[in-house]
Amino acid sequence: MQFRKLNRLMLLISLFLISCIFHNQAMAQAKIQMVRLAKIKVDPSQLEKYNQALKEQMATAIRLEPGVLTYYAVADKSDPSHITILEIYADTTAYQKHILTSHFKKYKDTVKDMVQSLELVDVNLIAAAKQPEF
Repeated sequence: MQFRKLNRLMLLISLFLISCIFHNQAMAQAKIQMVRLAKIKVDPSQLEKYNQALKEQMATAIRLEPGVLTYYAVADKSDPSHITILEIYADTTAYQKHILTSHFKKYKDTVKDMVQSLELVDVNLIAAAKQPEF
């Protein structure tokens, strides 16, 4: 009888600990990512140069910085000089490190006279879905 109670108690404690671990991991992942939209108006006469500098910066950041998780840059079909970038960082520390890198500073210096306006919007990721890569 006593052995049964002890087994039941150990099982309950084990289940409690496992649920705490998984809950904490899920909550940590949901809370720490930094998600931002950058809405940019580029001088149309310099759009090709801007896009080249943007692509170089994005590729370098993804290649060199583990905290830079995702970049998507899109242009408005009716006005390609209106660009929106979805940026996802592991956390705010990763973002702070990112803006101090030489490749980001090079990008900012290169495009400073091309960008007519910049709006940064911090957002919360509600959901994500994508096809598996083949």
